[in-house]
Amino acid sequence: MQKIAILYDASHAVLSTFDLDEVLNQMLAIVRDYFHLRSGAILLLNRATKTLTVRAEFSPTQMHRNLCIPVGKGITGSSARLKRPIYSADVRKEPRYVEGDPDTRSELAIPLIVQDEVVGVLDCQSDQLDAFDNETVDLLTLFATNAAIALQNCELYSRERRRATQMEAIYKIAKQTTAVLDLHELLSTMCSLLPGAFAAEHVCVFLLDSEDRLTLRREQGKLTCRVREGERFPLQPGYSESVLALGQSIVANDLSPELGACENTGSEMCVPLVSFGQRIGLLVCSSSKKDAFHPEDVKSLESMADILATAIQNAGYVEQVRMQANLDGLTGIFNRRYFEMKVLEKMSEASRYGGSMALLMMDIDHFKSINDEFGHLLGDEVLKQVSGLLSHHLRKVDLLCRYGGEEFAIIAPATTGANAALFADKLRRMVEQFQFPGVSRPVTVSIGVAEFPIAGKTRDGMVRAADTALYQAKQFGRNRVIVAGSQP
Repeated sequence: MQKIAILYDASHAVLSTFDLDEVLNQMLAIVRDYFHLRSGAILLLNRATKTLTVRAEFSPTQMHRNLCIPVGKGITGSSARLKRPIYSADVRKEPRYVEGDPDTRSELAIPLIVQDEVVGVLDCQSDQLDAFDNETVDLLTLFATNAAIALQNCELYSRERRRATQMEAIYKIAKQTTAVLDLHELLSTMCSLLPGAFAAEHVCVFLLDSEDRLTLRREQGKLTCRVREGERFPLQPGYSESVLALGQSIVANDLSPELGACENTGSEMCVPLVSFGQRIGLLVCSSSKKDAFHPEDVKSLESMADILATAIQNAGYVEQVRMQANLDGLTGIFNRRYFEMKVLEKMSEASRYGGSMALLMMDIDHFKSINDEFGHLLGDEVLKQVSGLLSHHLRKVDLLCRYGGEEFAIIAPATTGANAALFADKLRRMVEQFQFPGVSRPVTVSIGVAEFPIAGKTRDGMVRAADTALYQAKQFGRNRVIVAGSQP
């Protein structure tokens, strides 16, 4: 009757849920209640490290918690290696015994085997000498068979559920790529979908440039990334370089913390981003835990990476077309269309945060005579060289545009009129002192400066004020700077 009751309860535990920890705890409760043992534990095998780790237990002292035993060591490890139960009636006489609970007197270890593969060990301990007779050993061995089935069922269920989640994430990102061509939005969607589908705590997307340097374009998660978004760095020798060079994914489930993309990384999946044979970058999923990723996850992640790589290429093409529409064909700097859009944006920012902004309107003096005297081709070269000089000496936040003909506009955020006038005069002197090849006389510029919101509160008002100051600079002798509202 006892045998039937144990097997019935064990079968019920196996079928009651697919949650692994719940099943294991139910199984151990049956062992504890039927056999009145002091302690018991179920250890699961890590095939990669060939170690057994306690996953569930009952014990007065909880001494087994976080216990890790190499296969072949101790009674438990020997049972896993030999694939058969090992019983020690008196652990004090057992050379293989690894001391844990000081009150343990006898120990029985039974391997959990699925399709001739050991997946774990059921370890039972008693504070009585020779506590396990042959019938008890047989019953616990049968019981271990049910426990192994439970492990298999949970693993299959977990695998299918993980696969379904991954397929849903792949579908969502594929759907997103057909509707969105903005790169930042695409990468944000990818980074938000991946953690739930692949047990990742952090996701990083690195893109490769023409100089074989990586740039972190998007990162999201709980860990701390070693680099900041937008930071460029050379491709270093290591496993990430191998991923790009070979075009093959790598799963590192026991990673040295200093090697990961994030601090305190225990596991990492690194997948190449390749589109039509062209290397684009890397998709990296990180976890602080060891053995966080399953080898079967790689194919799903590669499918998502393929979709993302093509989407990145398409988004890049769209961005190039968009940028070309905003660039001046001759000088390569931004055009008037882009200026009119950005000056509104910068004025709005200055208004919102109570700051200032300056607008500089600049004109090359006597440019028509340069064309007449030296020819239009050389005149075009002067325009290119002036735009190059200005670009080289502007701050990163400043915006240079060709406003039309020989006229340029500079938007200088967080700048007062007085500071903008000093800056404008520095640019004026720099142009005057530059020797333009093929031009036998100095080239000079006149500049008008307007400060927001003093000179104007609208785009047209600001442009009108700066343009008026520029006209005054030309009227009073050229090669000078005039601030709107000041006396020439």
